Amino acid sequence: MPTQPSKTLETFDNPTPERDYTIRIEVPEFTCLCPKTGQPDFATIYIDYVPDKRCLELKALKLYIWSFREEGAFHEKVTNDMLADFIAACQPRFMRVTGRFNVRGGIYTSVTAEYRKESWQSPQPVTLP
Repeated sequence: MPTQPSKTLETFDNPTPERDYTIRIEVPEFTCLCPKTGQPDFATIYIDYVPDKRCLELKALKLYIWSFREEGAFHEKVTNDMLADFIAACQPRFMRVTGRFNVRGGIYTSVTAEYRKESWQSPQPVTLP
């Protein structure tokens, strides 16, 4: 049976839950439809997160991203919907989702949505001499 798009996100146990570390995912082939014209919108989706107990599984993420291909959605909504779905799936300490949409009518759009777990404190950046 051929692979199909899916809204189901899968996770796996964080192999190092005692440490804050960042997972960066870049999805350069995101496509959805403009809700006004029905024409395709293309974007690169950037997902940066500090996992807690669970991490996003990448094959399921690929199928999830594919599921937007036939949906009409404003850039702002699709970016925020992704963030909400990712939070529900893996309950990260911190997550940022950015959609950088290709030019349409001479206009580029970037949308960034963030989440921070209430009890989580960001580590201090290290500055080396």
